[in-house]
Amino acid sequence: MKLVAVGFLVLATVLYVLSGIFAGPVWLGYVHAAAEASMVGALADWFAVTALFRRPLGLPIPHTALIPNRKNLLGASLGDFVGSNFLSEQVVRDRLHRADISKRFGAWLSQRENAARITSELANVARGVVAVLRDEDVQAVVEHAVVQRLMAIPWGPPLGKLLAHVLADGSHHKLVDLMCDRAYEWVRDNHDTIQRVVADRSPSWSPKFVDSILADRVYNEILGFAWAVKTDVNHPMRGTLDRFLIDFAGDLQTDPITMERAEAVKQQVLTHPEVQHVIGTTWTNAKRMLLDAAEDPSSELRRRVLEGLVVLGERLETDDATREKVEGWIEGGAAYVVTHYRAEILTLITDTIERWDAEETSRKIELQVGRDLQFIRINGTVVGALAGLIIYAASQFLF
Repeated sequence: MKLVAVGFLVLATVLYVLSGIFAGPVWLGYVHAAAEASMVGALADWFAVTALFRRPLGLPIPHTALIPNRKNLLGASLGDFVGSNFLSEQVVRDRLHRADISKRFGAWLSQRENAARITSELANVARGVVAVLRDEDVQAVVEHAVVQRLMAIPWGPPLGKLLAHVLADGSHHKLVDLMCDRAYEWVRDNHDTIQRVVADRSPSWSPKFVDSILADRVYNEILGFAWAVKTDVNHPMRGTLDRFLIDFAGDLQTDPITMERAEAVKQQVLTHPEVQHVIGTTWTNAKRMLLDAAEDPSSELRRRVLEGLVVLGERLETDDATREKVEGWIEGGAAYVVTHYRAEILTLITDTIERWDAEETSRKIELQVGRDLQFIRINGTVVGALAGLIIYAASQFLF
């Protein structure tokens, strides 16, 4: 394009010279004037275009080489322009609202193959995160979060409240039924044990047949009592047990002695070697399960994630309330970013431009827009010729 623009200038120069040499006919005067004005227009526009990127002919003419000399100022102006017209909260909110991101994303996500892609990427992220985490660090966090918190919280009042709710709902009756059933079955199946206990506790002078009769009597009484408790839901023994549990639930919340005993039990439980082993292997087991589930496309975890994503996409596509809520989150998040971090974002523009080499920057910009700028030179040559022609014609007519 530079060669084309120079060619127009050369053509105007040749016409100017020839029309001056062969002066005589009237029409050559018009050609001579047009060529002269065309040369002036071409040179003026060449100077204007060149002055943007470098000093014309290397001469230290003021207000030339504008881009190399004002690179940083142009970067700051560009940053201000972007900040005012693109990174204002109202512009961002309006643009995001018109984009209808949540509905479009929901329509895309509701397609199972797209949800499967997201699930696969989430599995890769999960595997990467798990692989990066150090086992000893995670284990320390687990022990601190679980053991230390459990040690710091008194067990008595929470357990008492929980037991009180269970008793109020009657949810413990099934457990009482199970205990009564097992107690009856144990008595029924342990006649010899009861007989041996009676014989061991009887006086040495007591005859054996008397011990046997007494043992049978004791066995039958205990068996009958266990059967009555098992079959009669209103048995006094059951009522006594309920009253005991109610009193125990209250003591766990208010009685210092009972609460202290609960704390002692807590200490024994948490410091037990088996419990410590379970806590110590929690992360190892969880890590293995998570990796296995993430690697297996047919695992229950990935299936649930896939179904959840599909349902989420359908809700975003059809449910206005859900879509408006998500849109509010998106707009609010974007508004927060541009409000609090606009300066940092604009610094990316200004700092980047400041780090550019002035001459290299000028060369890159010229390569990007130079083609269009050469049209300015061409248009200047043509328009100059027309202007010179008109001015010369008007002069001949008037003078």
